[in-house]
Amino acid sequence: MLKKLGLVPVKERLARTFAPYNDRRMLTLLLLGFSSGLPAPLVFSNLSIWLRDLGVSRTDIGLFALAATPYAINFLWAPLVDRLRIPWLSAKFGRRRGWALLTQSLLVVAILLLSLTNPAENLMLVAMAVLFVTFMSATQDIVIDAYRIELLEPHLYGAGTAAAIWGWHLGGTLVGAAGGLYLAEYYGWNAAYMVLATGIVLGMLAILMSSEPDQAISAETLAEESRVIARLEAFRAFPQYFRHAISWLYVSLLAPFVEFTRRRGWLWILVFIFVFKLGDALLGRMSGVFYRELGFSLLEIAEVSKLYGFAGNIVGILLGGILVARVGMLKALFISGLATATTNLTYAWLAASGQSYLVFVVALVSDNFTTGLVTVAFVAYLSSLCNSAYTATQYALLASLGNLARIWLSASSGWMVDKLNGDWTLFFILTAIIALVGLPLLWVIMRHFPSVSSQASPAAKKQDEVVNQ
Repeated sequence: MLKKLGLVPVKERLARTFAPYNDRRMLTLLLLGFSSGLPAPLVFSNLSIWLRDLGVSRTDIGLFALAATPYAINFLWAPLVDRLRIPWLSAKFGRRRGWALLTQSLLVVAILLLSLTNPAENLMLVAMAVLFVTFMSATQDIVIDAYRIELLEPHLYGAGTAAAIWGWHLGGTLVGAAGGLYLAEYYGWNAAYMVLATGIVLGMLAILMSSEPDQAISAETLAEESRVIARLEAFRAFPQYFRHAISWLYVSLLAPFVEFTRRRGWLWILVFIFVFKLGDALLGRMSGVFYRELGFSLLEIAEVSKLYGFAGNIVGILLGGILVARVGMLKALFISGLATATTNLTYAWLAASGQSYLVFVVALVSDNFTTGLVTVAFVAYLSSLCNSAYTATQYALLASLGNLARIWLSASSGWMVDKLNGDWTLFFILTAIIALVGLPLLWVIMRHFPSVSSQASPAAKKQDEVVNQ
């Protein structure tokens, strides 16, 4: 009777809303997200604090952002992850799981090497170790993102994204950042990095306990590849091995890009992805330096930035998944993007207030909340754009494009603060303005190319139609 009147009990509504999170695969994505997030503070926020405590200049600290370039260009070697099989590992564990275990093992080695460096004696050696960590971490991200997309049905992308991001913040925010600060306070930075390297093992266990995903490639994509390969094979003037090599290179390197550029509005989408999170990147790179210059201790930063902020982020991620389900990815992106730009102003308030613990809490919680909202919508949108035939390559391309501008621009964040004569209030106001740049582009996409994601994979589109029925 209640259902006929449109009055569904609250308990039933909640059960429907949170039903996707009951899937066992969400635990796998949570642990993989942990493994993906753990290296981030080791090469970003915590590294900045470590270097600043040793007297390294703000400009030099900002330049360390360049070592994160692999996150922005990992699409260059993503085709190898899509097509290349690793001896023994691929045969034993499958294509995705074999690659995951290889990259995770090397990532542990990279973090251990970073833990053995001394920034006070050789800053260049530290930079090289950081570059090794970011390269292996970026390669792990290629595998994990492809695994996540292929493991789930399209209607579970929102929940899967939320689970992965929860895991990322468990590893990056709670354990890597907050835990790293506590360990550094009591045992020193080198010991902290050494202990945290072992956290990657959780991601390895997740891979070992999970199955290899089935890859569903659309008949249209296979037919197009076959047509191109047939034309290449027709050039009999070239040796057979040469023709096979050219065909492999086309399918691995060019086909993912060619397929994407056939979609309506593809250029608008790429420009939007490039600029969407610029303001957030500028703020994030110098936030640790900002807290220290205000006079907050390592323990205070850990408590507020990494624990209270983490709680706000968890709530934001949860509501972000619900927002995507309720209003769709594009509207969710617009709402969360506007909210993120607004909360950047709370840092300007903190800068004007000085060492105010209450304002510190408000700024960090509100910023982390909106970051959770926007990240779920953004990652789910990127996932929906991927053709299942080129999951690793296309997602890496899109994610790298989003990282590229943020990494390059964030490298100038320390220089910007110096040029503003340390005026943090003005700096954060500028980051809020920059954060609004992507919204007009998103409005164009919403108006003219709202369904472009459905063109990414005919198989995924068909599955979505079945789910909606």
